[in-house]
Amino acid sequence: MPTPREPIKVIAHRGASADVPEHTLAAYRKAIEDGADGLECDVRLTADGHLVCVHDRRVNRTSNGRGAVSALELADLAALDFGSWKDTTRVGPVGPGAGRDTAVPVPPVSEQPQWDAARTSVLTLERLLELVSDAGRRVELAIETKHPTRWAGQVEERLMALLDRFGLASPASAAESPVRVMSFSARSLHRVRAASPYLPTVQLMQFVGVRHRDGRLPPGVGISGPSIRILRGHPSYVEQVHRAGNRVHVWTVDDPADVALCAELGVDAVITNRPRAVLEQLGRG
Repeated sequence: MPTPREPIKVIAHRGASADVPEHTLAAYRKAIEDGADGLECDVRLTADGHLVCVHDRRVNRTSNGRGAVSALELADLAALDFGSWKDTTRVGPVGPGAGRDTAVPVPPVSEQPQWDAARTSVLTLERLLELVSDAGRRVELAIETKHPTRWAGQVEERLMALLDRFGLASPASAAESPVRVMSFSARSLHRVRAASPYLPTVQLMQFVGVRHRDGRLPPGVGISGPSIRILRGHPSYVEQVHRAGNRVHVWTVDDPADVALCAELGVDAVITNRPRAVLEQLGRG
């Protein structure tokens, strides 16, 4: 008889980011409440050496500030609002370019909405690890290192040091580890593997190069991270990866048709902005 297929794991992309501002503590809390199997985050290194959960190189899109994360200190980022841009109840336009040429009347302080810090404050990876540790159940964490950056290998160095503080840097086996490191940068993954051979790594892909079309991955990497666009155009890729003994974690899977495709192809995990809806579609809601 064939081996029963394990349920597809549902990983919350930047938290439950369809509903709550991405990369905020509130987004990750909601993802855990929604039942997500794991959380995905992007990490960047600040000028004073802190790993923070921010996707873009600059803070312009997701905050009321400007500048590169790598050139700002944690205190600078802590002074910014990283959530109100997504809140539709906010007075006046927000977001990139909003209100640039329009004067918006600001109500008295007593009438302005009070924003929850969990929805608006920058989130450090340390705080996210604390949240996962206190979840009361196994919650996996997929950490994407963002490159290129002026800090280069210091990102992985600080990441491994932080994981070590939480007892997560040196798992006995890849299967036991609740943490995995993802990157489009093969060099980044090489640094992680050199520091911790059993910490799972994911090679993220915008497209599948000729060397990897048969399902093979860079040495030591056991998980392929293709975009959903790759699977739409080349559905046989999933079978190729599995035949090579590797796993498939797909990003970013929000559309119900894409969820159905991933289920049909038997991928191992989907990374989605809508964890609750995807869990329900997969019969796990």
